[in-house]
Amino acid sequence: MGNTQPASVDGFDRKILAILQRSNRITSDHIAEQVGLSPAAVQRRIKRMREQNVIQADIAVVNAKAVGRGVTLIVQVTLERERADLLDTFKKDMKANPAVQQCYYVTGSADFMLVVTATDMENYEAFTRDVFFGNRNIRSFLTNVVMDSVKVELSVPVILEEN
Repeated sequence: MGNTQPASVDGFDRKILAILQRSNRITSDHIAEQVGLSPAAVQRRIKRMREQNVIQADIAVVNAKAVGRGVTLIVQVTLERERADLLDTFKKDMKANPAVQQCYYVTGSADFMLVVTATDMENYEAFTRDVFFGNRNIRSFLTNVVMDSVKVELSVPVILEEN
């Protein structure tokens, strides 16, 4: 997913990131006032951080319930075989499936943890038939239905260093 080299992020960058994670619609002028740089310097830093993949995306966070996807499920998936080609295929399939919000290749009793949204349980059952039962490399899956999304956060803690 872009640049794999660790990016050089200084204290100013961290302050800019903290602000952008709250709202990426804030102007460079406003950020500049808060961090003590010129608007042009802020713009250069943001551009560099995008190029270095420190900032991975500028997106709108959509309320799933507002668009009819009010059921969230946490799914543990165990594969039959863990050959590299089969792992890559599963990863590719999960990336391509719009119902899968997040997919993690993990250690422990399962191979993958998924966060999936559905319109209702019938819709999720159709998902399982298509994605899990239709895949001969799926040994098992365990579904947890989210009763309350206590915290859903996309921001990353940014430790602010002194300049």
